[in-house]
Parts: sequence; C-alpha cells; structure tokens
Amino acid sequence: QVQLLESGGGVVQAGGSLRLSCSVSGRTADMDYMYWYRQAPGKGREYVGEIRRSDGHIDYANSVKGRFTISEDNAKNTVFLQMNNLALADTAVYSCHAAGVGTDYWGPGTQVPVSS
Repeated sequence: QVQLLESGGGVVQAGGSLRLSCSVSGRTADMDYMYWYRQAPGKGREYVGEIRRSDGHIDYANSVKGRFTISEDNAKNTVFLQMNNLALADTAVYSCHAAGVGTDYWGPGTQVPVSS
C-alpha cells in the first residue's frame, strides 16, 4: 500500500507562484513514476507532468511547460510541483499519482484557485 497526501494549495493571484507538495508513504520503492494531474471545474482530469524515479527523467504537458517544475526529495519521500506565472486557466484541484507495475495510487488532491 502507498499513501499520498498533497499540500500547499490555496488562493493565488494571477501571475503569482505556488509550490505544491506530495508526501508519499508506504511501499514507495515499488512506485516507478510519480505524476501530477489536475481537474478544473466542470472538466476532465488533465495530465500536468511526471518524474521517473529510476533516473529522474521529467516531462510536462505543453500547457505548463516553462512555468511549472517538478522535483523530488528522495530523503523525505516528497514530490514537489513549483508553479510560476499562474493563470486563471490553472485553477483546478491538483492531485499526485503514483504508479508501479500493475498498481497505482492517488492522493485526495489540493485546490488551487487562481484569482484575477
């Protein structure tokens, strides 16, 4: 079992920055990938980015590339999502997702409302 818990969400003004954290506990060694997803009001879940734990390879959705940065603190089993130059369109519930061979887990999510 793996438990995920996001934190760091909250209201932020357009153009501002926010850093989200995803605390990972349990059988973390079985998780090969850590993802960030988001879901805006009335819309489906959208891929934000990922980090491959074996070699630290990171990838992003085009919509956030150049503004968002994913990083990982292995000692603390935490994955971060640094979000800069936030726009109204970034308003969403942000969730982290851990995936291993034949298994995956989701956190409950944290809300990020971006105000004008």
